[in-house]
Amino acid sequence: MMRIVWRWFKRGGLAVIALVVVLAAPVLWIETSCRGEPAGQAYAPLITDPAWQRPEARTLLTYPEWHIVHAYEDYAAVIETGDPHDFGFLASVAGFWSSLCDLSRASGAHGGFPGETKQMVYTIGVSFTAEMLAKAVYEETLGRVATWIRGTGHAPLDRLSAQQAADYAAFLSQVPWYRWDFTADAEAVRVARTSVLRDRERAIALGIEYRVKAAYARVIGAAVEGVGHDELRLRSIVAGISPEDLAALPGVTLIAERPDGIEIETDRYRAYTEILQSLAGQGADLVEIAGNDDILLTVLSSDPIRDGALASMARQGTGDFRHLLLIPVARLGDTLRGLAASADRLEHVHDY
Repeated sequence: MMRIVWRWFKRGGLAVIALVVVLAAPVLWIETSCRGEPAGQAYAPLITDPAWQRPEARTLLTYPEWHIVHAYEDYAAVIETGDPHDFGFLASVAGFWSSLCDLSRASGAHGGFPGETKQMVYTIGVSFTAEMLAKAVYEETLGRVATWIRGTGHAPLDRLSAQQAADYAAFLSQVPWYRWDFTADAEAVRVARTSVLRDRERAIALGIEYRVKAAYARVIGAAVEGVGHDELRLRSIVAGISPEDLAALPGVTLIAERPDGIEIETDRYRAYTEILQSLAGQGADLVEIAGNDDILLTVLSSDPIRDGALASMARQGTGDFRHLLLIPVARLGDTLRGLAASADRLEHVHDY
């Protein structure tokens, strides 16, 4: 009996070691193979108040968080008509780390990969990888078997989980993930469960997933409270638009008129992308954002390759491609106006 226990103990230990190696390998790869060449920056910022300046490399290194947001958007799109095992979990993980490698290399010319940002990006990357691997293992085995028994039509909890995934993806575009009410999702699944096998299987699998995430979210939320939230507002300088027209835009606060333009304060994240589109639509141009003269944006296109892109990747469930573009802030207005007149679409402007 002791030999059997010891044998399984060793197997468990080896499995844990293998998992640690798998999760650590991408970090080691980034650290050893994806370092950018440091370069000095000659740009003299117009916004000089340290409270409103951001390191320029952060525009590059905000993308990994958004990659996870986009992964949930893709997942929601896939399971709206398909099943979880149709989603490419490993492809999504590979996209996270491969794009981070490209961005890490590019960051050298923009101040480098800040240590605190690096720690945060690696933490979310390892967590995302672990979650996707766990879901892949389950959905490709027991989850797939449950769909075989169910047949081609979706069960009630398939439809509910697809809606929950879509709502969660939309929530992430403006609010940190740990503020989502996973406990409410778990309760909704429990209440909506029917007696069919697929619903019982979904209720167990999703119930466990949501409650684990709820517990993890409480831990992360408490940690964030301890170190403080990231700033939710930022300042920019715009030109080519009157103060009156600026003041009429929702979400825009005028700070000061300068020789180079008008300094404004706005929300960040998805709200900022929408504000920038409104500014470009009125003919305005950006002069500077948070003390920086370069910015990252993502563009969606039917073409798999785009000239000048730092990285390009296929999206799941949509049939198109995402391109990561780093451009001067001074060209942002023209770029957004050009996208509005083309078949390509702006996805997100990555602030700092």
